[in-house]
Amino acid sequence: MDSTSSEEELLHSLPKQKGWGPDDLLLFHHVWIAPPYLKATISFQKHFQAKYNDIIVASSPKSGTTWLKALAFAIAKRNHFIPSQNDHPLLHSNPHSLVPFLEIDLYADDSNNVLPHLSTLPEPRLFGTHIPFPLLPNSIHNSNCKIIYICRNPFDAFISLWQFYNNVFLSQPLIPALALEEAFEKYCEGIFDYGPFWSHMLGYWKASKDTPNKVLFLKYEELKANTKFELKRMAKFLDCPFTIEEESDGVIDSIIELCSFGKMKELEVNKSGKSLLKVEVENKYFFRKGEIGDWANYFSPYMTEKMSKIIEENLAAIAKAECSRILSKPDPEARDLTLGKPALQNESKASPISPPHCHCE
Repeated sequence: MDSTSSEEELLHSLPKQKGWGPDDLLLFHHVWIAPPYLKATISFQKHFQAKYNDIIVASSPKSGTTWLKALAFAIAKRNHFIPSQNDHPLLHSNPHSLVPFLEIDLYADDSNNVLPHLSTLPEPRLFGTHIPFPLLPNSIHNSNCKIIYICRNPFDAFISLWQFYNNVFLSQPLIPALALEEAFEKYCEGIFDYGPFWSHMLGYWKASKDTPNKVLFLKYEELKANTKFELKRMAKFLDCPFTIEEESDGVIDSIIELCSFGKMKELEVNKSGKSLLKVEVENKYFFRKGEIGDWANYFSPYMTEKMSKIIEENLAAIAKAECSRILSKPDPEARDLTLGKPALQNESKASPISPPHCHCE
């Protein structure tokens, strides 16, 4: 039996549920994935060869992915592309084209079993993924590459995901809008692309505790509340900390401005350009509001209680360890979550057998 037949047999054998869009979702190693992405995920697992200085931007859908990709690119490539330069790539390219998804983009062409040619890409290579930590290829687990993960309050992440799906699929013929209540029940059951959200978040959080030199765990709310502090954490994690000269010259401020929501949303490429996921997506749909607490405009008391209970039951370990209000039951009256300055992360010691490598250009 050839590999194509074997994969088709696997796909037909997996449990399935109706997805949010036209595709069913398949349950693969406790993760719900649409068939096109699952084929690409299997190819990615089999063939991807990580390099020691690769940078992987990981997230659950609609958790700040676009912003984090822009920030990671600006930080890692700042020696080649000065953040304040007028022709910076982020001014004419969508972050998803500069930091492409491995399973959604690069390994998605299975029509002729075509594999992407990644070995000649400029280093450090930056990639994105929504795949949970346990399903990443062995070459990533066994290499010195770096993973930056971002999570977001599930209340806001859900609303952002629901809005995104309806924007994307309503532009397709004969696909009806997905009701908020139906989407919410599926989300709470973990039935959405790369769900459940709690196991996704826990996988990367545990990895960040076990291997702090390899996985950096960020929270969207803290990144927004104290952007400069978090960017310095990111640069240090990538073994290319900002120098005193860079700080005094305003490099960090330039990166913050370059990657700001308002700046990126108004760029022509993000107002009229398109990206190809399962379907063609207008880039403007990647930039909705970027607000904290918008969920309160949509949630009923029933929805608030149900989501709060799921978070309490499944993410208590993170909430307790991080002392994080992000995962506590939100106050509908406090829509703009204000966070105190995050505690300084303990200095990470380099592995005695794996000296640190620079992950910046």
